[in-house]
Amino acid sequence: MAEYEAVIGLEVHVELATTTKLFCGCPNEFGAEPNTNICPICLGLPGSLPVLNRRVVEYALRLGEAMHFDVPPESIFHRKNYFYPDMPKDYQVSQYDEPICVDGWMEIGGTRIRIERAHMEEDTGKTQHVGGGGGRIHDASHSLVDYNRAGVPLMEIVSRPDIRSAEQARAYVGELRGVLQAIGVSDVKMEEGSMRVDANVSIRPVGTEELGTKVEVKNMNSLRSLGRAIDYEIERQITAMTTGERIVQETRGWDEDAGVSQGMRSKEASNDYRYFPEPDLVPVAPSDAMRAEARAEVPELPAEHRARLVAAWGVADQDARILVDNPLLAEYADAAVAVGAPGRDVANWCTGEILGYLNETGLSPEVLPLAPDGLAELIGLVADGTLSRSLAKDVLDECLREPKRPKQVVQERGLAQVSDEGELAGILDAVLAANADAVAEYRAGDEKVRGKKRGFLFGQVMQATDRKANAQLLNQLLDERLQ
Repeated sequence: MAEYEAVIGLEVHVELATTTKLFCGCPNEFGAEPNTNICPICLGLPGSLPVLNRRVVEYALRLGEAMHFDVPPESIFHRKNYFYPDMPKDYQVSQYDEPICVDGWMEIGGTRIRIERAHMEEDTGKTQHVGGGGGRIHDASHSLVDYNRAGVPLMEIVSRPDIRSAEQARAYVGELRGVLQAIGVSDVKMEEGSMRVDANVSIRPVGTEELGTKVEVKNMNSLRSLGRAIDYEIERQITAMTTGERIVQETRGWDEDAGVSQGMRSKEASNDYRYFPEPDLVPVAPSDAMRAEARAEVPELPAEHRARLVAAWGVADQDARILVDNPLLAEYADAAVAVGAPGRDVANWCTGEILGYLNETGLSPEVLPLAPDGLAELIGLVADGTLSRSLAKDVLDECLREPKRPKQVVQERGLAQVSDEGELAGILDAVLAANADAVAEYRAGDEKVRGKKRGFLFGQVMQATDRKANAQLLNQLLDERLQ
């Protein structure tokens, strides 16, 4: 396999989070009853005329700013002709040779991935194959079509073939998803189909420039599926190349359960679609004011956000990535730091116990009973010695499940840490007297025995104080007495 390298380009289709569809006023929403969000325009009935949704253009311009695209003075829509039952007009309104965004790029792990274009188009309906149990057309007795999704606005983002591995492909899609979420143009839920990825995969001998035969792989509905499908396709093509089998240009579907790709149809070329300019829509010519507004609406992007957290808070890159990948949790953390809590401590609590609780309950940080300033209060109680880290976890758990402040829980449950040296020394001396044998074994034993006995004695004091002993002070006093 070292003799070949993969050449991968990705086509990412992103449903935009507009209120209505691309060319009509039908609701753009997921999960409605089949064929209820439809009208003559999105069904392509005779005499109906499309009207472009202005918000889609605004989102496209925002995407152009965030991903370093050039935005030409004008772009135009085309009709892409094909005959599938999920496209009621028998053509799709898309952009062909004059898209709204061209020649962008994104940095992934120090490598610049070039992006050829991002263009506006309408989504298709959704076909459900019924009967046979497999959900595939070959097994079905009949098919049902839901046109609610027909006409939903899409941005198709097409990378150049700069990606060389499944891992890099996953990183690219993950970063792209973060950017799209940050700029507020899509909910990017792959499991609901609002972000879909097709991978164009080919191989070639290492050191050559000529591209191999391209195979398109579809139906990956998660980053895990994307990685598995690309790895499988690379291995399949290398095996075919080394055994003399001819690789054909085709579209293959990914079967997640079986872990294999399967041939679907021969790959179409652009002339198969008989593109021609859409006669019912004028060119899209964004004004200077629209461009300036889009520029102003681009917030801090994920890469910038991660760099800020690492530099300003002193957190590890992995913790910064976890926070930035959860935007609402990152907002929660930022709010806690804004009221004075140290960034590193906030990140530790947010990426640990709080994220675990959110995953367990399915809640959003927006509805947590403990406000960000409450987390700052908890961190302050640990810093001033009122709570140990262990007791603070118990306090946090109660504050996450009930609308209480940390200081309130500490007072109600009498959880304040025992930090008075005289009080703690008295408790320790009583424990040592009651466990004289363990003390003697510690002093006479080797390193392993000493460590075991010391841990036992430490635990006895913690038990005697209901885990309220100041661990740092206890360690100091215990060492003094055992020596």
